Amino acid sequence: MSNKPSRIVEFSTLPAKCAYIDHHTMRMEYKFIEDCPYLLNQKLVQQGWRRFGEYYSRPNCDGCDKCLSLRIKADEYRFTKNAKRTIRKNANTKFLLQKPTLTRNHLNLYEKYHRYMEEKKGWKHYELSPNSYHELYVSGAMDFGQEVLYFRDDKLVGVDLIDFLADGISSIYFFYDPEYAHLSLGRFSIYQQILIAQMHKLPYVYLGYYVKECDSLKYKADYKPFEILQGNPSLNEFPLWREEL
Repeated sequence: MSNKPSRIVEFSTLPAKCAYIDHHTMRMEYKFIEDCPYLLNQKLVQQGWRRFGEYYSRPNCDGCDKCLSLRIKADEYRFTKNAKRTIRKNANTKFLLQKPTLTRNHLNLYEKYHRYMEEKKGWKHYELSPNSYHELYVSGAMDFGQEVLYFRDDKLVGVDLIDFLADGISSIYFFYDPEYAHLSLGRFSIYQQILIAQMHKLPYVYLGYYVKECDSLKYKADYKPFEILQGNPSLNEFPLWREEL
């Protein structure tokens, strides 16, 4: 595990239209961290930062605290009948855990998924070049970043980017083939993260931001029991997580 000093560049965006709640503005603070050590990545995730490549971001909006960092208590999670049904549906879904990679199949699947979400949920679509994909999902993985590849009939149908932490799994991003939406691959990927955490005796799965008013993010509260980070602690503060009922 690398713990050498890193080059850190900090900056913030100007207030802009909120991506999660209508009629709100948002402001993001960033840290660009070159060769981020394992322990620093751990600390940042515990304090509500999200990693994409070598960039770590966190909302810092004046007068608004709707974006709540949520982590599932994986060691206490009990699979419901619906969860077990989803797992059974995917009995023939194979997966591979490895370091993040970039292939033409990755890019095609990413494009297909985001075209689908543009039509289904009105997501704004951006063309993603191979260099941009690498910058967002491959670079910065160091010794903690992994990807879980999902296959049906030898076809890539899902890509799940995760980080391994000392106390859990950090869920970064998941995209899938909409032709296989009937398999509930999004939920299945979270169940797999919980199972991986349990197998490694890790207590948490960090799901990123839960926003009650956002259809794309409010589902995270379905995975009980979970805890919510209190406030936006600095690197010098101890993060306080509180269980929500």
